[in-house]
Amino acid sequence: MIELKNIEFLWLLILLIPMIYLLKQKSDIFNNIFAKDVLKRVQLSNRGLSKKTRGIFMIIAFIFSILALSRPVINNGQIKVKSSFINMIVAIDMSKSMFATDIYPSRFEFAKMKFFDLLKYLKNTKVALIGFSSQTFLISPLTEDFHTLKFLTKNLSVNSLSLKGTDILNTLKTANEMFGNNNKKALLLLTDGSDQNDFSKEIDYAKTHNIVVYIYNIGTSKGGMIKNENGAILKDKNGNIVVVTLNEKIKNLALNTNGAYMKYSLKKDDIKLLAQTIQNQFKAKKESQNTINDTRELFYIPLALSVLFTFMALFGLINKANKTNQ
Repeated sequence: MIELKNIEFLWLLILLIPMIYLLKQKSDIFNNIFAKDVLKRVQLSNRGLSKKTRGIFMIIAFIFSILALSRPVINNGQIKVKSSFINMIVAIDMSKSMFATDIYPSRFEFAKMKFFDLLKYLKNTKVALIGFSSQTFLISPLTEDFHTLKFLTKNLSVNSLSLKGTDILNTLKTANEMFGNNNKKALLLLTDGSDQNDFSKEIDYAKTHNIVVYIYNIGTSKGGMIKNENGAILKDKNGNIVVVTLNEKIKNLALNTNGAYMKYSLKKDDIKLLAQTIQNQFKAKKESQNTINDTRELFYIPLALSVLFTFMALFGLINKANKTNQ
């Protein structure tokens, strides 16, 4: 069925009344539309078509222009489309230790850059983003809009946070609530490993709730100092400079939940391997069914006819043997 999406443009057809009136007055309709100098430039000859014929062609061109503006479409109704996707949550560590500068420019800024790289390699994936320290912060729910995710992450800052410590278990609980009833859930942690030595509680919780944990560990064994937003180096209560090192014991959380562990590197494509591992393991088995309108645009047909009749009216391409009407 053919429909007009912008039917209000049909009101412009009322302009046909003065156009037809001018044509019946046997006056040159082009002289009423175009300035004389303009008409003289675009018109090749007056010997091809009569003024009346050219006027009729111009009116027909106008009608087709209105039809094009009215946006005709063929509406085939609604159809259901199935799409497969992976639900994935990325959690960025926002604790004080992520201020450490053993990785340039800081562990936190490096984590953001790796997240940007990750999005380049994800296909058929919905991604949610959370930040965590001793508490968990929702940055974005599950979405396929990676442009918005990049914008939110780019403007993400830990300067305003004064929270210390890292609660991985609370992060797992938050992720589980966000996943809902999904049987299998992919959680990627961009972290420096926190300061825990035992992750048995986190492993048990992840296994119980079918959470597969992937970890990209950011930091160095040598460690680094922590600078606040003013550039001052963090010291403990005894006045000693605080140095935070990489905690690789968090590797157990990934390996015991059938996930994967990767230590940071300066390679640009290292996160690509991690993205491929996640997608190969889940293989986008979950299907989503969406309803869309099956329509086909037709505006280009009257638009082309309008251009054709305008061309014929202006340039008089049809030769007339009988020129008595001119």
